[in-house]
Amino acid sequence: MKLRGRSGATKRKRSGPAPVAPTFPPGSALPRVLVIMVGAASVVITLAGLRAIAFIVGPVFLAMVIVVTASPVQAWLRRKGWPRWLTTVVLVTVVYLVIVSLVFVVIVSLAQLATLLPTYASKASDLLRSATDKLAQFGVGPQQLRDMASSLDLGKLANFVGSLLSGIGGVLTNLVFLLALLLFLSTEATWADKRLDAIDTDRPWLTAAFHRFAAGTRSYILVTTVFGFIVAVLDGAALAIIGIPVPILWALLAFVTNYIPNVGFVLGVIPPALLGLLDGGWEKMIVVVAVYCALNFVVQSLIQPRFVAGSVGLSTLVTVLSLVFWTWLLGPLGAILAVPATLLIKALFVDIDPTAGSADALIRMVARGPDGPVPGEEPAEEPETPAKTRADTGADPGEPGPAPA
Repeated sequence: MKLRGRSGATKRKRSGPAPVAPTFPPGSALPRVLVIMVGAASVVITLAGLRAIAFIVGPVFLAMVIVVTASPVQAWLRRKGWPRWLTTVVLVTVVYLVIVSLVFVVIVSLAQLATLLPTYASKASDLLRSATDKLAQFGVGPQQLRDMASSLDLGKLANFVGSLLSGIGGVLTNLVFLLALLLFLSTEATWADKRLDAIDTDRPWLTAAFHRFAAGTRSYILVTTVFGFIVAVLDGAALAIIGIPVPILWALLAFVTNYIPNVGFVLGVIPPALLGLLDGGWEKMIVVVAVYCALNFVVQSLIQPRFVAGSVGLSTLVTVLSLVFWTWLLGPLGAILAVPATLLIKALFVDIDPTAGSADALIRMVARGPDGPVPGEEPAEEPETPAKTRADTGADPGEPGPAPA
């Protein structure tokens, strides 16, 4: 018994003061550098996964943007007394008609372009010969000229258009996938108000983020669509007057590239300018470029950004960087969805964080407008509310109010 007691006492004596464990900064369980490294690694892994399944993420997000943009039509029809199922049928039918019509116009125009390009073979050869003669005067060797002539063969361009036509089957497959997504998302959108109400009871800041994203996306799509339609009509009419073949195709291209911020104008002018070069020489090409500069540059680069910046509140630098990033991540579709995708990330990671005021100030166009806060910004009285109240209660003082159903 003594030995047992001594051993017990000895144990208690030895286990008295426990070894001091290494301490970390207050409020964090890990060193800040390690947290940053783990977070950066998680972001890299997530982006790699998204890029691997971009063929799925892109159409799904596009379908979501279309449904979010058209959802006010459903809400208006329901206020008129229409049943939910009928509003879904009307919305899906209208969206289907618009998408199928655009795809049909593109297919027919590409088929016409494929039949027209071989007729410009002789003109392309003459232009290429004159260009090589000019280059020879500047000391370019004959071997380099032959290589350049072989690389600029018009037959390759015709083969490229033919490959586009042969790939219509894949495009139609993606179109069927997109139409199916639109059907399911439109059906779920009829009950979105119920789902958001259920989320709002536990996560009011999350519903506020979705409201911000929906409002900003609708405003951006509306402004871009209106200006894109204006530019497409003006470009199509101008190209028809100038005599550029297939003006409807290039007008539709101008409309689509209008959704690509900042560089859409350049992408839209290249094909009709090259076709003008083949059809009428350098003079017609210069006329096409001048007309596009007069119309598209003024509308897309001077007038439209003022309305877009006011509707989404993103700075020009952030818009350009988002264009590069989402194009890299999702491919060509990411260039069209760059602004809506950035608005979603901003709503989920910046707007709901009461400590992210510095990040919001960096990505916003301006902190304050001349006539009050920029759309989507916190109201003037919000700074008087302590940050801890906002975080503890879960309320979002900057919530713009209930979004349209």
